[in-house]
Amino acid sequence: MNIKPQKTGELTKLGKLIENISVAMLTTFNDEEGMLMSRPMSPQEMCEQGAIWFLTDSSSNKVQHLQVMNLGFSNESDSTYVSISGHGEIIDDRVHIESLWTVFARPWFPNGVDSSNLALLKFVPHAAEYWDAPNSTMVRMLAMAASIVAAKPIGMGDHGNLNAL
Repeated sequence: MNIKPQKTGELTKLGKLIENISVAMLTTFNDEEGMLMSRPMSPQEMCEQGAIWFLTDSSSNKVQHLQVMNLGFSNESDSTYVSISGHGEIIDDRVHIESLWTVFARPWFPNGVDSSNLALLKFVPHAAEYWDAPNSTMVRMLAMAASIVAAKPIGMGDHGNLNAL
C-alpha cells in the first residue's frame, strides 16, 4: 500500500502500523439480516487526509452499507494488529482509478480500468485501536516467558487508541 505523508501525528502512526499489511478485513452491518459481514480487501493507498482507498465493485452488497464500517489489519509475523472504525464513500474518479490500478485486480475486473462496475471505496477513518509487540520474535518470546513467570504482562508491546483521526 502506498502511504502518503500524513497531516497529523496520529495518522502518521496509523500509516506506519498498517503500511506492510496487504489485506484488511472490511466489516459492514447487513441491515437485512441484522448481522455483521466481513470480506478481505486489498488497500491500495492511504492519502494525505488519512483515507484508505480500495478498488471495488460498485454493484457489490457492501456499497449499500457505507455508514458504519470497520477495517481489521493483522500482521501475525510482526505481532501488529489494528482495528479502524469509520465510514465509506463510493467514488467514480477514472484518473484516480487508473493511478491505483494493479494487474492483481484483473480477476475481478477483466476489462481492467475500463470495467463498467469498477469504482473506488474511500474508507474515512474515525478512530483506531492497535496492538504492536516488539518486532523481534526472540524479544516477544522472552517477554512472554517473563510474563508467565511473573503472572502479569511484561514487555508485551504497545497498545493504544488513535481518536483524533
